[in-house]
Amino acid sequence: MNTPKRHYTRPLDLKHGCIDMNHGAGGRLSAQLIEEVFARAFDNEFLRQGNDGALLPIPVGQQLVMATDGHVISPLFFPGGDIGCLAVHGTLNDVAMLGATPLYLSACFILEEGLPLADLKRIVQSMASAALDAGVPIVTGDTKVVERGKGDGVFITTTGIGTVPEGRVIGGARARPGDAVLLSGTIGEHGVAVLSQRASLEFETTIKSDTAALHTLVAAMLAAIAVGAIHVLRDPTRGGLATTLNEITGQSNVGMMLNESAIPILPQVDAACELLGLDPLYIANEGKLVAIVAPEAASAVLAAMRAHPLGRAAACIGWVTEDASCFIQMDTRVGGRRVVDWLSGEPLPRIC
Repeated sequence: MNTPKRHYTRPLDLKHGCIDMNHGAGGRLSAQLIEEVFARAFDNEFLRQGNDGALLPIPVGQQLVMATDGHVISPLFFPGGDIGCLAVHGTLNDVAMLGATPLYLSACFILEEGLPLADLKRIVQSMASAALDAGVPIVTGDTKVVERGKGDGVFITTTGIGTVPEGRVIGGARARPGDAVLLSGTIGEHGVAVLSQRASLEFETTIKSDTAALHTLVAAMLAAIAVGAIHVLRDPTRGGLATTLNEITGQSNVGMMLNESAIPILPQVDAACELLGLDPLYIANEGKLVAIVAPEAASAVLAAMRAHPLGRAAACIGWVTEDASCFIQMDTRVGGRRVVDWLSGEPLPRIC
């Protein structure tokens, strides 16, 4: 992505122009696209090194955490966000779910011939704003162009690097019987927001995506308790809350008992899911996290979550149980009990 500044006879037509194959050919137009769209928006000291990679400082005494995420969402723009901010938030959250502090991002763009340059600029500016708000710079990247019909507008892959103090171990295999299952807020907004745009559905109120960077929430949670009290962190994205919890029980060889009435959900999301025949437990989220916490620390962690803007609706939704079959059971709102199994099929394709 990095390129030295050059003078061009004509600036890009960012209002009416479109991506064409010459923008990916490696010549003058490629350099101009990178300089006028990407480098201008993402400008920082590391990007200005002008190399194919970035030389980065790493704090002493820290372990490195690295995560990568591909984003192929359709539509590219939706209520509350777009593929640009989603690409930043998604990777930052993957780093944060290991208890790490995100430090740097890279971004790879696959652009389809015919993509309006105005749309590309909007996406890149959204990424730049999300990275700036998070305090994590985009330090390097790459751009490729594919023929019309082979890319669906734009695909973005981001990679994040962060650091975690030695001795802090958080992971999906660390849940223990008796642990509390905490959820940072309401579920289902992102998936329903995307579906409403894709299917041109109109609800009584606009449902917006919850896309957000969660690393400051994680930092607040970690600061509230002793080292080691948070066993698992996970953001319930594709496949929703139910799929994420099934992943954790499988990794840790435990079960869970949930309380459906304790799971926060906006009334309009609940109504939309009922109308569409969808289970909100399986709908994607992009700004929520699940925390599996030692029982003695649950109250302190929950209080820290509720004191943070991204965790005001946090709730304890259940407990980890001893179960070699790794079943998740849930007491329902109507008084029965059901098994919360793995997602079968894909109710909402391409939502992240």
